[in-house]
Amino acid sequence: MDNIESYLQYLEYEKRYSVHTLTGYGTDLSKFTAFLQENSRTDQDADFRIVRRWIVSLVANGNTPRTVNRKIATLRSYFSFLMKKGLISINPMEKVTSLKCDKNLPTYVVSEKMDALLDEEPDKTCFSEVRDLMVLEFLYMTGVRLSELIHLKESDVDMTGMTIKVLGKRNKERIVPLTALFCKALQEYISLKNATFPGTNLLFILDSGKPLYERWVHRLTTKSLGRVTTMKKRSPHVLRHSFATNILDRGADLNAIKELLGHSNLAATQVYTHNSLRRIKSVYKQAHPRA
Repeated sequence: MDNIESYLQYLEYEKRYSVHTLTGYGTDLSKFTAFLQENSRTDQDADFRIVRRWIVSLVANGNTPRTVNRKIATLRSYFSFLMKKGLISINPMEKVTSLKCDKNLPTYVVSEKMDALLDEEPDKTCFSEVRDLMVLEFLYMTGVRLSELIHLKESDVDMTGMTIKVLGKRNKERIVPLTALFCKALQEYISLKNATFPGTNLLFILDSGKPLYERWVHRLTTKSLGRVTTMKKRSPHVLRHSFATNILDRGADLNAIKELLGHSNLAATQVYTHNSLRRIKSVYKQAHPRA
């Protein structure tokens, strides 16, 4: 077993990283290894200079600072692993610093437009119409990630307690509350689903009865959000951003939002305060007599 394979197994079984993350790390390390081989090096004799040359080549090939920083983070984690295993004596990443990059504020849809979308009445006898609206409302009402949504089971829902159990990154569970009105709509959807496709425990399924997949949900959100907004970015993650930004605007505690989103630290959640502050400044400039 080579070093990269050993490292990826460590991330999978000990750190519980997702398949998507493992794929990204594996791709980054494969490309870095190819660069080392072109320069007659291996990961065991890599130094600061060869890492810096790789970073320069990434920038020269048009990679954004954010993309380069992600690759740098991969190398930091990888070489730290090699150090702990005693496979290298000097960490080539010690002097490497991340590139400066502009902060991208989360794209979100204002609550009025989300209301316009979710208040549409589907044909309650048509499974696909009810399912489509419920998927959109679920993403917006709970803020779950796309990967979390497609793996939800009917048994994860607690109608009595009005909560749902979500399995997030690194197999970390969290409980997300639901409203009484949303539980009623969800129960009606589940009853229709079970009548149409008896025997499946997955919460959301395709018209064929098979599990949802990420591209299908992307197509649904892109098409649906296009009816209420002209934003170019209309991915499922936009609904997650909309959930966080809109409840923060209405006074939700930042630590509570952190728990609802399943963030591991508050820094990841604080990005939403920038959107709220921007709106507050806009209102201030319009409303204050001396602004």
